[in-house]
Amino acid sequence: MSESADQAATRRRWISLAEIVAVSGLLIGALTLWMNWSDKRSSAEEKAAARSAASAAEARFAPRVSLAGDGREVQLSDPRHDLLETTITFPSQLGLDQQSPATARIEKKWFADAVLKATDGGSDELEGRLPVLVTAHYRSGDGIKSGRVIVEIVWRTEGQLLRGRSLSLETARIREIGGSTEAINDLWAAEIKRQSERA
Repeated sequence: MSESADQAATRRRWISLAEIVAVSGLLIGALTLWMNWSDKRSSAEEKAAARSAASAAEARFAPRVSLAGDGREVQLSDPRHDLLETTITFPSQLGLDQQSPATARIEKKWFADAVLKATDGGSDELEGRLPVLVTAHYRSGDGIKSGRVIVEIVWRTEGQLLRGRSLSLETARIREIGGSTEAINDLWAAEIKRQSERA
């Protein structure tokens, strides 16, 4: 039995519709596959960025300071790292040598006489800030890194009946991460100017 022209046209139309459905299915499948791949790639990039940020944060120098020894010294620490070696630099105007203690600390006896001498001639009772540059070497992962920080030591002087003045440490704090000898020299010069204006 032969088909009529209308029947042949209808059959061709159904074939074309089936082809359209098949091609649409392929396109949807390809689009889904691409979206899944893109999501996985994006997720992998986010995880890599998070790992990199965590690694950078772990390597960053994060010093802490506190008074210890009944106010005779400032202890330095880093909760993330062991401090292997520290170098303490004082403002050059004080004429003090650098110190490289075996444990991370700043002792009052290293600078007390120089601060008393620099602030002599005014009131016996003063309060001020001594900027100190700390350079630390610490272990991070498999390597050794270094960092700098300016520590600000708050001191107070008072007169004594027989022996001039004494200096005590009030507190210590991190002034800034980084820093340089020039920065502590400028800070100390500003402190001495402030002390002279008070006199």
